[in-house]
Amino acid sequence: MKTRLFVSDNAAAVHPHVWDAMRAADAPDMPYDGDALSQALDARFSALFGRECAVVWTATGTAANALALACLTPPYGGIVCHYDAHVEADEAGAPEFFTHGAKLMLAQGEGARVTPATIAAVIDPIRRDVHRVQPVTLALTQATEQGEAYKPDELADLTGFARERGLRVHLDGARFANAVAHLGCSPADAGPAHGIDSLSFGFIKNGGLGAEALVLFDLSLADECRRRHKRAGQLQSKGRYMAAQLHAMLDDDIWLENGRAANRAAQTIARAAPDRLIGKVQANEIFMTLSAAERGVLREQGFVFYDWSDTSARFVTAWNTSAGDAGALAQALAAL
Repeated sequence: MKTRLFVSDNAAAVHPHVWDAMRAADAPDMPYDGDALSQALDARFSALFGRECAVVWTATGTAANALALACLTPPYGGIVCHYDAHVEADEAGAPEFFTHGAKLMLAQGEGARVTPATIAAVIDPIRRDVHRVQPVTLALTQATEQGEAYKPDELADLTGFARERGLRVHLDGARFANAVAHLGCSPADAGPAHGIDSLSFGFIKNGGLGAEALVLFDLSLADECRRRHKRAGQLQSKGRYMAAQLHAMLDDDIWLENGRAANRAAQTIARAAPDRLIGKVQANEIFMTLSAAERGVLREQGFVFYDWSDTSARFVTAWNTSAGDAGALAQALAAL
């Protein structure tokens, strides 16, 4: 029986071009982030987003998010995010650790989205005095942890509201490629064009190996971020291999095509059992209502996935999910 993995896009293979780029970088160069490839990242991402930015590579998305939040938020400040956000639910307290104590303030919202109203519900009751932690930063996720993408006008409303309330804005883009692919807009319009301060641009889930990009649009944060990067143990001595991975994924828009491929596979699966869907399928995650017995039937057929609750499951497609595997899962779901 063939095993078919839908447990996470982290389980997917590395894109061949990434391996080729790392082999091409296998020559002497300056250590840490002084190599030519690392030094070229600012210009490369500035061209992608159409605005000047500074880029720091990190080994994980958790480190990218936590470093960004630490640069934006003092230890005595608050970070507003959705209660299902990765920074709250899946990073083992890394944001609090990196910020030395900043408080996460949890907002509600369908599809793991926040709105100006749900943010206001969290921050408006907070008295402006020394006895209460004051909100400083808004953390958004694109696409959200429930597989939905913020439209450009929704992002504009959120960032505009944040500015009115004096909040900095970080965007967790672990699945940024999937969001851009779904929206069909420019990379800038999916986030940076709306005045965000920082973006963790995910590559590992999308065909990368072990490098993510922390993109800073507030250039005044760059020096502090690089110092924190070293202090956090993220400044690898042979940084050219980290930078090579990021350049490789940007070449010929591999990052975007990979996002499109994963989204297409997700749509194949979603169409097979629309009545079971929980929420919208706008990226590469599919949530479905399934009983324990039904999940057992799928596992007996070789499908690997996460239980999301006692009555539901999550399936995640990847850049290299084959049409055959997506079709097989679709057929199995339709037959339940």
